[in-house]
Parts: sequence; structure tokens; C-alpha cells
Amino acid sequence: MMTFFVIIIVIIIVYTKESGDRLPKILLDKDSVVLAFGDSLTHGFGATQDTSYPAYLQEKSGLRVINAGINGETSAEGLLRLPFLFKEKPDVVILCHGGNDILQKLSHEDLKNNLESMVRLIKESGAQVILVSVPDFNVFGFRALPLYEEIADAQDIFLEDEVLTHIELNRSLKSDYVHPNAKGYEMMADTFLKLLIEP
Repeated sequence: MMTFFVIIIVIIIVYTKESGDRLPKILLDKDSVVLAFGDSLTHGFGATQDTSYPAYLQEKSGLRVINAGINGETSAEGLLRLPFLFKEKPDVVILCHGGNDILQKLSHEDLKNNLESMVRLIKESGAQVILVSVPDFNVFGFRALPLYEEIADAQDIFLEDEVLTHIELNRSLKSDYVHPNAKGYEMMADTFLKLLIEP
């Protein structure tokens, strides 16, 4: 019996350590900058500019949050655009990209390669990364693509893999088939806020 409890305790310690290692080790202050990088899900399509998730996140956190989302952008286009944004010297980059690749049924391999390249560029800039899983809009149930988890594991970065799937499965949180409404974007902001600001 004693051996059983020892095993359980070891499992809990290992799990807790591994989970903690995946959390962004970010010490933010009032001058910290958050770069919200992505496509229409970041830009705030389906709501107003004041009700995009970056706008909500800035209001709730008191931090400077840059909305660097472009409607309709693919991951290949995002990869080319990203380096020009490091002049803002972000401390954290919330990377939410790939929706248009998925909708247009572009290569998942190319999407994975582009996201991996973005993560490497962000790390090289000195910023922390929070990768956001984008669900597959082309399948019933809006399941997240496995490639996001594969990237997070390989790059040792934090993955937020629940909020968008939850929103996509709740019609009351969406403005159309794909995009959140103001309530959905606020839910995204609240989710990211918990990752950035310790309670």
C-alpha cells in the first residue's frame, strides 16, 4: 500500500513540474508589451475594433497590447510580415494563426512549417510565445489540428488549445460560421489574461 502511495505522489510531482514548465515564465510590469499576431481572429472580424480580443486584453490588463491581426492572411503571408513587428519590442507574442490555411484547405505541412518558423523568430527576438490552437473549420465538431500541439511540444512553448474550440461550438459566441462576436472575443481575452497575469 505504501508503495502505491509513493508512486501516486511521484506521478503528481512529475505532472505538476511538466505542466509548470509549459507555462510562460513571464515577469510583466506596467511597461510590458504584448503583440497579438494573427489573422481575422486577432483583428476582430465580426465585432468592432473596440471589442477585438486585443482591445479587451489591453483594457483588462492595463498593458500595451498591439493588434497585429490582418483579415484573410495566410500563414505564409504572416511569416513574411512578422519580422517587421519586432521593432515594437514585444515581451510576449500571442500567436493565433492558420485559420485561412485551414479554410482554404492549404497544406497542413506548410502550415506547420510556417508556424514553427514564426515561433523560432519570436524566440530569437527575446519574446515569450503563447501558441493558440485553431480548430479545423472543415470538420464536424471543430477539432483542433494536432500540429499545434506537436509544435508546442517540440518548441517547448505554452499552448492554449481550448478557447477557440469552445467558441466555435457555441453559436451564441459567434458572429458567423467562423468568427467570434464581442462576447467570444472577450472570452479569448479573459483566457489569455489568466496566462499573463497571476491571480
